[in-house]
Amino acid sequence: MLTRLLLYLFILGIGALIGFKGHLSENLASKLNFIQNSCLLFLLFIMGIRIGVDEKVLSSFFKLGYQALIMSIFAVLFSVLGVKLVKGYILKGISSQKNHQTKDMNKEVTSHEL
Repeated sequence: MLTRLLLYLFILGIGALIGFKGHLSENLASKLNFIQNSCLLFLLFIMGIRIGVDEKVLSSFFKLGYQALIMSIFAVLFSVLGVKLVKGYILKGISSQKNHQTKDMNKEVTSHEL
């Protein structure tokens, strides 16, 4: 279990490093959203097949009832909320860094003109 988790984190880290360093072609970078959505839909499809094949899951599916439904809804809602908050925080930090860089560049230009 721990080995698998470490493998997932390693693969995620390699992807982040490739993206950060900019080692992607423009063609591939423009198609990343499509590739990600396609893989996600395929993964959900495979998960649906595994659920359908497993008789234990099917027989207990309706027994779990409202608790599972409520927990799933809250998990999705808080995941989306968490991503939005983190995304806003990161984008705010990036935009403030760009503003500082622009101000510094403007100061340099003005000091050279004097």
